[in-house]
Amino acid sequence: MNTERIGRRIAYWREQRGFTQEDFGRLMGQSRRWVQDLEGGQRQQDPRLSVLVRAAEALRVPLERLLTDTTPAAPAPGRPPVEAAAVIDVLYRDPAEDPPLPLDALRRRLTYCCEAFQACHYGALGRDLPDLIVGASQAAAAAGTEGREVHVLNSRVLQLTASFLHKYGQPTAAPAAVVADRALAAAERAGDPVAIGAASRRVAKSLSNQSQPAAAVEFAIGSARRLHNDLTAAGPLGLSTLGMLYLSAAISASSMGRTPDRVRDAVEHVNQADEVADQQGADLNADWTNFGPTNVSLHRVDVLARFEDGWSALEAAEGMDGAAVQGLKAERQAGHLITMARAQLLTRKKEAAAKSLVEAARLAPEEFKGRPATVNLVKDVVGATAKPGGELRALATRCGLQA
Repeated sequence: MNTERIGRRIAYWREQRGFTQEDFGRLMGQSRRWVQDLEGGQRQQDPRLSVLVRAAEALRVPLERLLTDTTPAAPAPGRPPVEAAAVIDVLYRDPAEDPPLPLDALRRRLTYCCEAFQACHYGALGRDLPDLIVGASQAAAAAGTEGREVHVLNSRVLQLTASFLHKYGQPTAAPAAVVADRALAAAERAGDPVAIGAASRRVAKSLSNQSQPAAAVEFAIGSARRLHNDLTAAGPLGLSTLGMLYLSAAISASSMGRTPDRVRDAVEHVNQADEVADQQGADLNADWTNFGPTNVSLHRVDVLARFEDGWSALEAAEGMDGAAVQGLKAERQAGHLITMARAQLLTRKKEAAAKSLVEAARLAPEEFKGRPATVNLVKDVVGATAKPGGELRALATRCGLQA
């Protein structure tokens, strides 16, 4: 019995069901370490048939899937994964075809979807977001020129949709840009400065994803300057929005080729966000931004890593409060671990890079599903490692790679 292949199949189906290794371990009455060994094919006596039967029951798959099924390959280049395709399809539906939903129900669904995004439960988000998009669009159409609150809600739904589609890179770049523009139009219709600023951040991200980083920086900074007074007067919601606009500009600036001026400008945008975070005074999750001093520090590390200055990125990370990072939502924590892996690979700390990726995958398995940038980083770390460990090999396999 090829225990390594069986372990890979178990890991694949565990992630398909949205279970972490701890979750699956609890279902099996075992520890996370036991699950790691099982998925890495490192257990000498297991998997016994009784273990596989229990695993199949816990994962809700036929036993034959664990014994003979092959692990599916990564999605074909240029095609979005199923959950993203479902969201794209609904963008062009006529909302009049569906019965209206009460505003309270739309708010509850939006809260659930925002929580799913921050928990990296993208499969669940892909299932629930289409109905929310239709419901919010329908409510906005019924409100006409009135109903400021409804248009703000519609804008927030579209902002979340844009952020979700941005996760999948080039295959979803065009529809993400369309949605970001719709979100900004809805916010402007409401005349709400916080919604306008938040939607502007998604427009800037779309510009950057469409190979227009300079335009993205200009748009983000222009929006921050234009909305500055209104946002600073709006309390934590406004300050978080303002700070995230500066961070968006920094990330876009760091996607351009490295020059001293560009590095200086990008770092200055991070510093501007830092000043806003100081004014806010604490790490908050106002408007689902996770904005605060810790998130600013994460972006500082990310900017340096994107400029391929791995040593400076790692040095910046050393001064961070680990407990504060762990207090952020899973999406931010996993993103930071992936950034650390990039910086560690740049500095030839290959084992550390592998460890960071494995930890990110444990925390947020779906960050490695259909995500071209993350999958390519896994590929790079595997390629730089002479003898990849079992956990890294298992992760590569789940990404559709050979290790």
